[in-house]
Amino acid sequence: MTDFYPIQVSELTKETKDCVAITFDVPEEIRDDFAYKQGQYLTLKTTIDNQEIRRSYSLCSSPVENKWQVAVKRIDQGIFSNFANNTLQVGDTLEAMLPAGNFYVEVEPSKTKDYIFFAAGSGITPILSILKTHLAKEENSTFKLFYLNRNVKSIIFKEEIENLRNTYFGRLEIFYFLTKEQRDIPLLNGRFTEEKLQELTDKIIDVTNVDECFVCGPEEMIFLIRDQLVNAGLSKDKIHYELFFSGSSEEDKEKAAQAVKHKFEGTEVTIIDGGKEFHFEMDDDYDNILDGALASGADLPFACKGGVCSTCKCKVIEGAVEMKINYALEEDEVAKGLVLSCQAVPTTEKVVVDFDV
Repeated sequence: MTDFYPIQVSELTKETKDCVAITFDVPEEIRDDFAYKQGQYLTLKTTIDNQEIRRSYSLCSSPVENKWQVAVKRIDQGIFSNFANNTLQVGDTLEAMLPAGNFYVEVEPSKTKDYIFFAAGSGITPILSILKTHLAKEENSTFKLFYLNRNVKSIIFKEEIENLRNTYFGRLEIFYFLTKEQRDIPLLNGRFTEEKLQELTDKIIDVTNVDECFVCGPEEMIFLIRDQLVNAGLSKDKIHYELFFSGSSEEDKEKAAQAVKHKFEGTEVTIIDGGKEFHFEMDDDYDNILDGALASGADLPFACKGGVCSTCKCKVIEGAVEMKINYALEEDEVAKGLVLSCQAVPTTEKVVVDFDV
């Protein structure tokens, strides 16, 4: 069963004209359950125009602050993002699942480490949480942030980021890249490119000393940065990324269409969740296990339904499935049988999946 908890909005702060930071008052009796790691996210649920809406947002606050805050950037046609920016008020109650996500490394106070961060737009939210936590707890570590935005006015949390640089003077370097506003330094004008990343690794980033790299933004940016850093000599296992979904590519759409073609008609599906079994038969109306299960009355964890957030992941115990797309699971997780149920097309007569993972 999917557990949601009511949490009240205690503060709303407009960070930019298109982005609001939402601070929650988590009740004392569930604060221990809501303890989180830097870089994790909250899945929020509410009803808008008689429709249940779920969305996942990275926590931009840090565990050291004893605070729960997310930032929601308004997007065109975004049901929840427009609601959060235009309608939500202090005192309103939303429902939230417990914090989740793997976009972090453990804090190591006794070590001296060198971190680099790349973010674009609202991709700063988990990065900010990670920065604040490691700056506070690893007194000898150093940090470089490369942050891409349209213009200075669109930089989310600019004041807080500047305060961090001043508070931890000499340990945090910040490089703002702008796409719609010209700077005196050519390197800082425009998006990340192979040439820019080459210049960064030649002049600013000493790849041999980097211990951890975090990247958060659109898919194309993430994989460009990852590949260029690997080419420059950074070990792939030191690169951690969180994808902010910006639409499926034509290649992804084709891959998804091929997976649906392999669907087995009438698969008998068994769901294991909370130690209990739920049985149903897939019908023609749904091509993935999550939608089929929800339509049959199952109560399962999910958020984005886009293969991005991993809230709906489960393990295939019996039978086989083919994922339409996968933005969330690592290769080793897939090798262990983990799948995203929102993307899992059953391809055998019987499939058993376990959500207790």
